[in-house]
Amino acid sequence: MNYHDIITIEPGKRGGNPCIRGMRITVYDILEYLAGGMSETEILEDFSELTSEDIKACLAFAADREKKLFVVSL
Repeated sequence: MNYHDIITIEPGKRGGNPCIRGMRITVYDILEYLAGGMSETEILEDFSELTSEDIKACLAFAADREKKLFVVSL
């Protein structure tokens, strides 16, 4: 998945952390909700401005970042 149009980083917003479509919802927020046991459906119900694609983009972003960290450590 190409998350580059969905995940944005703005220095003055949320401390420069990766956010979803310029909103104040961070990738970390979504990953934390998922790790805490919330389902995608529950997240979408709580945040009506989000889409299923946004959540998938967060997962793709996190996977890509993890892959880059792994490669750098080799």
